[in-house]
Amino acid sequence: MTLSPISLAISGDAPGSWTELTLFRFGPPDARRKVYLQAGMHADEQPGMLILHHLLPLLAQAEAEGRLSARFSVVPMANPLGMAHVLHRTHMGRYDLGTGVNHNRRWPDLFAMIGETVAPLLGADPKANIAAIRNAIAEWLDTQSPASAGQQMRLALLREAHDADYVLDLHCDDEALPHIFTAPECAAPMHKLAGWMGGAYTLTAADSGGFSFDEMLPQLFRLLAKAHPDKPIPIQPVAATLEYRGRADTFDALAQKDAEGLIGFFVGEGLIAADPVTLPEPAPAPLPLDATEIVRVDAPGLVAYRVGLGDRVKKGDIIADLVALSGPEAFIARTPIRAGTDGIIISRLTQKYARRGTSIAKIVGETPLPGRVGGYLLED
Repeated sequence: MTLSPISLAISGDAPGSWTELTLFRFGPPDARRKVYLQAGMHADEQPGMLILHHLLPLLAQAEAEGRLSARFSVVPMANPLGMAHVLHRTHMGRYDLGTGVNHNRRWPDLFAMIGETVAPLLGADPKANIAAIRNAIAEWLDTQSPASAGQQMRLALLREAHDADYVLDLHCDDEALPHIFTAPECAAPMHKLAGWMGGAYTLTAADSGGFSFDEMLPQLFRLLAKAHPDKPIPIQPVAATLEYRGRADTFDALAQKDAEGLIGFFVGEGLIAADPVTLPEPAPAPLPLDATEIVRVDAPGLVAYRVGLGDRVKKGDIIADLVALSGPEAFIARTPIRAGTDGIIISRLTQKYARRGTSIAKIVGETPLPGRVGGYLLED
């Protein structure tokens, strides 16, 4: 069993600088289906990197035993540029330091790029339509001339992922329970994966408003299907952002279990041959992302929580107090922060100093919230 990394060179924006993007490929080259996995898009989130570290030998073993019925492409560190973004001993890997753009936002609007080009190629065969759309993406990629290292990296990742049937982007939150962000069309398979992730919550949105990596390809197929209702265009791929708990949850035991959970999911999807496996307990039913409240504070202060992860709250319950840090009641007054919906506390803030507008918690609810429907649904 051997692991053979493939290295892609990214020329830097400064003189003499280069960065290495590493990926691994497994499975029969002629396999009909393909799985793409990446971690570290937000370079300061390491749990996913460790999970893929543990997944690699499992895939290599399955390949050596002839049990892979799909191609697997794995990028354990999707954002090597962000690994260098350290300021005063603090890793700043979520945002591009040059542009200030979140690395997982503003990915290309592929419908705008290729929608007109692919339209005359669509017909009555759904498989042929999928192939035509993927070929159009590949041809568009070949025409691009990246102007920066960041654009080179993005194009390399999209080139590796564009023809996959499954696109899984591994992330983590600050302090959180495991959860999944996915499109409504992908909810059924991702609900299965949620069980393998330990009962994760599956939160669905057709468009979160951020043009994130996992939404890019399903959004293209969705818009093409809407523009051409007389043509059969299945939504492709099954894509999701997998939030593996919090930043501090980077441990071998957890990562090994999570890697085995991914293998279990792949077996269930017929992507890896194996003896029947014991299915995990079902995860909670998928819920709309616009029913999740992002609780923000309207003044700076110290956050003193009254709730823990997994606690169920009702609208109006006090979930934390905000201790004043300035003014006549500095270090005396405590302002209660109340839940705006019924639901489960899925995430909290680890740094207890919060500036005005800081998100201190997310509450997974069931009923879409005013102001969230049709709006920007992400934290930042």
